[in-house]
Amino acid sequence: MPARKWKIMVSAPYFQKAYDRFAERMKALGIDADLPEVNERLAESDLLPIIGEYHGVICGDDEFTERVLQRASKLKVISKWGTGIDSIDTAAAGRLGIAVRNTPDAFSGPVADTVFSFILAFSRGLHRQDSDIRRGIWSKRPCFALRNLTLGIVGVGNCGKAVARRAGGFGLRVLGNDIVEIDREFVSGTKITMTTLEELLGASDFISMNCDLNPTSYHLMNNTTFGMVKQGAYYITTCRGPVTDEVALVKALRSGRLAGAGLDVFEKEPLPDDSPLRTFDNVLLTPHNANSDPAAADRIHEATLGYLIEELEKCGQ
Repeated sequence: MPARKWKIMVSAPYFQKAYDRFAERMKALGIDADLPEVNERLAESDLLPIIGEYHGVICGDDEFTERVLQRASKLKVISKWGTGIDSIDTAAAGRLGIAVRNTPDAFSGPVADTVFSFILAFSRGLHRQDSDIRRGIWSKRPCFALRNLTLGIVGVGNCGKAVARRAGGFGLRVLGNDIVEIDREFVSGTKITMTTLEELLGASDFISMNCDLNPTSYHLMNNTTFGMVKQGAYYITTCRGPVTDEVALVKALRSGRLAGAGLDVFEKEPLPDDSPLRTFDNVLLTPHNANSDPAAADRIHEATLGYLIEELEKCGQ
């Protein structure tokens, strides 16, 4: 492979931060890397002028649309840092002979831990009690235990399964909903009850969104589905921002339909300064960081680079 020099772009923010650890290895393999400035992700407009010069990409959630891919005359591989590939037009990539690789089940554990961080913060009132004390108020607010409450998991893939496994230890009743059939052994082992979305929303005290973003899940949570939610439920999403219609979410919060929300992902990221979601004291916000875990990140660095090299080697010298 070193006989041929490959030019690649590293736009995945996490890999950019670790790039120095891999620079010499990549150079020895004949890989010359560019690291463009990235604020969360590159938009289509950012990629169109530059993508034509690269043989490979290590990307984050960049907008690899069909227009971008058609401009990518040299591109052989897109190696996605992480799991979600909804920002990549995989059908167009397939037609154009561009390999798309990712790392399924990359961060299921940290994501599930984040879901329960939100659940515990709400059930024990941590955010409000902390705020009280900082304002000089010594008030013992009422809290509630999780045992015998109901957790609904929308999307019982790797992350959803990890959430369900943790739920048993807290004594939560668990409902699940998915568009695909879930393995019977898993259902039996976790005692999860698979049901319709309407029944899940109407019965759950906590709702955890763990589905992929695809045509069936875009704005899955909207005015209609938020109207099905049990009064006073808590809404938690760690999957993809566009799964939630944020206008409808704000309406559900203002009306009191939702008692609160824990949000790690948003329709537009970073979250705009003028977003009304910033104004609620019963909404916890984190910056699309549910996957954070150094040990897991190291595994993904290695896997993502490995997939890039593997696909470039297939192209020969």
